[in-house]
Formats: sequence, C-alpha cells, structure tokens
Amino acid sequence: MSAHQTPPPPDLPRDGDRILALAARSMFDLFANASEGMLLIDRDARVVWINDQYRRFLPALGFAREEDFVGHPVAQVIDNTQMHEVLRTGKPILIDLLANKAGTFVVSRIPLRDEAGEVIGVLGIVLFDQSSAHMQALTAQFARLQQDLQDARRELAAQRNQGGLARRTKYTLASFVGSSPGAVEVKRQARRAAQSGSPVLLLGETGTGKELLAHGIHAASGRASGPFVSVNIAAVPDTLLEAEFFGVAPGAYTGAERRGRVGKFKLADGGTLFLDEIGDMPLPLQAKLLRALQEGEIEPLGSNQLVPFDARLIAATSRDLPALVREGHFREDLYYRLNVLPLRVPPLRVRRGDIPALIEVLGEDMAQRGTPPPELTPGALALLAAQHWRGNIRELRNVLEQAALHADSDRLDGAHMEAVLRLAGVAQIQPPLPAAEPPADADTLLLPLARQVRALEHRAIAAALRSTGGNKLAAARLLGISRATLYERLDASTRAEPTG
Repeated sequence: MSAHQTPPPPDLPRDGDRILALAARSMFDLFANASEGMLLIDRDARVVWINDQYRRFLPALGFAREEDFVGHPVAQVIDNTQMHEVLRTGKPILIDLLANKAGTFVVSRIPLRDEAGEVIGVLGIVLFDQSSAHMQALTAQFARLQQDLQDARRELAAQRNQGGLARRTKYTLASFVGSSPGAVEVKRQARRAAQSGSPVLLLGETGTGKELLAHGIHAASGRASGPFVSVNIAAVPDTLLEAEFFGVAPGAYTGAERRGRVGKFKLADGGTLFLDEIGDMPLPLQAKLLRALQEGEIEPLGSNQLVPFDARLIAATSRDLPALVREGHFREDLYYRLNVLPLRVPPLRVRRGDIPALIEVLGEDMAQRGTPPPELTPGALALLAAQHWRGNIRELRNVLEQAALHADSDRLDGAHMEAVLRLAGVAQIQPPLPAAEPPADADTLLLPLARQVRALEHRAIAAALRSTGGNKLAAARLLGISRATLYERLDASTRAEPTG
C-alpha cells in the first residue's frame, strides 16, 4: 500500500519518483520507530497489521492473542475508534484524543490510496500515551478547556431559567485531572458506570474528587440532559433530611409553605441524585430510602399520596460502610442496594505523578478567582510530591493558596515551600522522594543473562508497585502484563531474590 501523492511537476528530475518513494518510506520508518504504536486497516475496515510497539496495548484492550485482534473489524476491537470513518470519508484526522480501555492517547489517522486515488486502507499512529510528558500537559489543557465549556453551558442554562440556578453538572470526566495508573483506571471504571443505570457507590478518603466524578458520570450518561441534584447528608440536620429528600405537602405542619415543597428525589426526576456522605444517614431514614429505591416512588411529608420518580442514584462516602454494617449503624440491605457498582477513588499519595498537572490546573483556577499562583521550582514540586496529603486534593489546594498569600516573591523554592507546609499545619513533612534507581553497574552486567533479566524484572515490578501505591491490577496494566503474570513474577522473586 502507498499513500496518495500529488504527481511530480514536469521539471522534476527523472529520479523524482524514486526520491518521493524514499521520502514516503523514510516518513513511515520515522513514525514506526518514534511513535507509541501503529496499525493498518484494509478497505473492509479490518485490522491487517500492527507493529511491535502497538502489541503492548493488546492486554489492556482485552486481547491475550494477536490473532484475536488482527483480522477483525477495527470498530469491534478498539472502542471509540474513528478509523472506519476516515476510510469512509477519505479525510485524514491528523490530531485527535482517543480514550478507551488501554488509556488516553494522541493519535493520527491517515487514509491510504492506490494509483487511481481510491482509498484502500487507513494508517493509524499513536503519537503519545498517557505516560508522556506531552500527553500530561495536553490532558491538563484539555481539562481546562472542558471546564470552560461546562462553565459557559451552565451560564447559558441559568439564563434560560430566567436567572434561576440550573441543576446541571459542573464537571465532566475530563475534569478529573491525572494520567497515573490509578487516575486512568478510576476514569475507565467511571465511563463504564456511566453506561449503566444501576446505583454507583463512590468510596474514598475526603478530598479525593468523589463529587467531581459523580458530576462526570452523570455528564457521560444517557441522563446528561436531565437534572443533577446533590445532597450532602452530613450538612443537613437529621430532623430536616426527610423533608429534604421527599418534600413537604402544602400545610403539612405549622410554618410549612402553603404551596408545599418539592423534595430532592422529585427534583432529580429524569436525571441523577447524588447523595454525598451516605454513611452519615440516620437509621430511621435509611429504611425510607431503601423503600424509595425499591419502589421508585416517594411519599412527601404530610401527604398520603405516592409520587413516582425516575432518578439514577450515585452515593459517596469516606467512611467504612462494611464496618458500619457490622456495628449496626448502617442497614445491611441498603448497603447491598447501593453497592452495585462500587468505585474506589485513589488517594493523592498513590498518584504522586499527577501532582504537577493538578498544581497547574489548581493554579489556573486560583488565577481566575483573582489569586495569582506562585511559580514553583523543581525542588518545591518534588517536596509537594513527597507529602502524604491526608486531605488529598483539597489539602493541596489549601497549601497552594497559602503559598500564594504568604510568598515574598513570585518564585518559591524547596525551603520556602517547607515553611508554607509548616504554616499550613502539616504535622510531619516528608523529604523529597529519592531519584529513580540508576542502571545496573558493571558487576551486575557480569552476571549470567538470566539473572540480569530477573533483576531487571524485579526492579520494574517494584517501580510499578511504588507508582500505583501497591495496587497490583494497576501495576500489571502499567507493565503491559496480565495480573496472573504479575503474581507469577512476584512469587518467583520471593523464591529467588535477584542479586547484583
């Protein structure tokens, strides 16, 4: 196959065709060696070839064997691909973002034509993956643009509501900044959850971004055009929660509104109801919530009429719900009703690689609110990346704001940032993380090849586990191997620890 080329001008030397052919070959070799992967589809939109770099994506895409991928329609083996569209239209897509089970990538898609100009295939090129520094910067910029778009849409919706507050999402899944294995995995699970109508239970420490993910799941779901209604259970007094949930009939009690009050369940009709801090719900209300979820109807206070509703439920908690069930503080049947699609949001300390991108996005938001963020030296960034962040992203934002308010200059180094951390109340400041392990020394290179390979595997697995905070599934994805293979390697390393 050859790419369609403009015929050479009449005054081109006789060997012009040969030069053009060499140029095309050189460009192909350049992309084959410098890109993260390449694949070809034929005129029937079937995958006919992948290069060595692309093969490492197959396990993450769900294929154990190459023959289960090559030879099959591209739309069946790659989620969200546009290769078949390029084949249909004949128009290239030079730069695009592709997100699927393997991660998020910058890709190019180029139609291939025969001598008659007919499209006979498409060449797909993976330019960057989520581990690339270029990709991290692009992802952060894309998240900011996505946020700006959501803000504009929200403002227009509010104007259409004649000044009222529109119940729409503030964020999308792109707003969850990060390209670490933990961040990529939680966004992958969130995208899958968005395609379902079952309840979602977001688990994780405070400040990890559970509410942002709830917004993103709604925005990516079939209910995106419907309302997104949020209730923080911990912020509402127990005596008012039932009225907040189910509403109040007109004149239900002394002081009640004459026209009654619509509850959050009915406000969320056709959309999503987000219940934050579900673990703080009082027991008597838990039984009524369970009944409402099972029957799809509510009974407002002071009314004897049942009101149907259709809302998808997303709940979140930073508490240990199984422990609350064992202690009798949370109904077991409600727990099973909520725990259909559990999604654990990783803490910031296991996704340290995302901290620079988070700092950039938080800094942009601070600037928009009138607080110019300080410029951080590599030493200051390394110090921030080493902290435990018990308050996660919320605590990181607080430290950045304090740094901006107390800085004597626009540029902060490690010593200045350490002073800010102390001022912010960080009890035990951690030193910057050590640099990556150096390559094997001369003594190691004198070992037999098999032992060198085992030593290299051991280091790679250890580095992946450190990067993912011990999450073996995420580490296996990062290494491009199955979880079973990772366990085999770990078991082998405990039986015969590499030396050198």
